[in-house]
Amino acid sequence: MEAFDTLPRDEARARLLSCLAVPRWADEVLAGRPYAAWAPLQESAARAAGQLTDEELEAALARHPRIGERAGATHDAEHSRREQAGVDPGDLQLAARLAAGNAAYERRFDRVFLIRASGRSAPGILQELDRRLASTDEAERAEVITQLREIALLRLEEIVR
Repeated sequence: MEAFDTLPRDEARARLLSCLAVPRWADEVLAGRPYAAWAPLQESAARAAGQLTDEELEAALARHPRIGERAGATHDAEHSRREQAGVDPGDLQLAARLAAGNAAYERRFDRVFLIRASGRSAPGILQELDRRLASTDEAERAEVITQLREIALLRLEEIVR
């Protein structure tokens, strides 16, 4: 934790933005330094992530590849590859179902499907995708914020520990 607390502001901000590409979020987290322990940092980051505006949410989602697709240059590629390591659909039929589910989600909610992929399999993610397709717009926005917060905290823990 001390290493993060003592990083120059610009470097610490860049690391935070790799966790969640929302400048206001990074600045709010930075404003709490020094943290000295993981729990206060985690609380600050979670609180700030829970207050994203629609514009910030869209900007953050633009940095996430679709589940089952390779991360490109515009995505947080290093994080995404690690997080989706267990998601390889393994067969063409499952890959086609994930692609169709991603497309259906985007038509339904006009945003990329986001789920914390770490520790999840492609079939499990597909099951969650199917469930979330039935959500209301309001419930799904809340779920996306929850997922984004979980992903940001996983990434944050990687960079500070």
